[in-house]
Amino acid sequence: MSDTSYADISRNGLWKSNPALVQLLGLCPLLAVSASVVNAIGLGLATILVLTCSNLAVSAIRNQVTEAVKIPVFVMIIATFTTCTELLMKAYTYELYQILGIFIPLIVTNCVILGRAEAFASKNTVVASTLDGLTMGLGFALVLTLIGVIREILGSGTLFANMQLLFGAGAASWEIDIFGGSGLLMLVLPPGAFIVVGFLVALKNVIDKQIQQRAAAKKAPAVKGSRRVRTTGTIT
Repeated sequence: MSDTSYADISRNGLWKSNPALVQLLGLCPLLAVSASVVNAIGLGLATILVLTCSNLAVSAIRNQVTEAVKIPVFVMIIATFTTCTELLMKAYTYELYQILGIFIPLIVTNCVILGRAEAFASKNTVVASTLDGLTMGLGFALVLTLIGVIREILGSGTLFANMQLLFGAGAASWEIDIFGGSGLLMLVLPPGAFIVVGFLVALKNVIDKQIQQRAAAKKAPAVKGSRRVRTTGTIT
């Protein structure tokens, strides 16, 4: 395993190297299905499951796979877990699966998952790789959900609509009518998703800059007491 600690792995996945806001990977599903919270959570959970399990499996076999075939093997592993996730959704959340449509099978081609398998899981221990997959997936899912919240509120005028598709009939009462069921059409469409993502990336950059400035201020040596200044020469 590399010298990266578990705390650094978690920090990278959730914030510092967030796949959605920093690496800007997996933007196709991020923009296409995040028009509502239930869609965002559904795809986010599916991505977490596939990313975590594929990282675990890739790390477990990393010493038995040669360089010549590792990419095809990684793709087969990811495809296997994607198929398992797809079957689970068909069994328990079939209506949501139909709404998400092609974007569930397309998890196989998600750059986040294949990228973490190649860049991290193939070079680190099972525990570290599993944690990396979990935190990277969670970071992606949190951003996806946040985009879904913003787009559903401003685009549809509701919040938590159709949550029964994921959490059962009891979740039908979770819906909150904010603007009378009306909103800005543009935010429901993909261009609205681009705008929201752009604002979130900008907000993260501002926060990171403030954190860096505060850290630099703390490291700057403080001047204690007063300094004596000696003046030589004649003053007229």
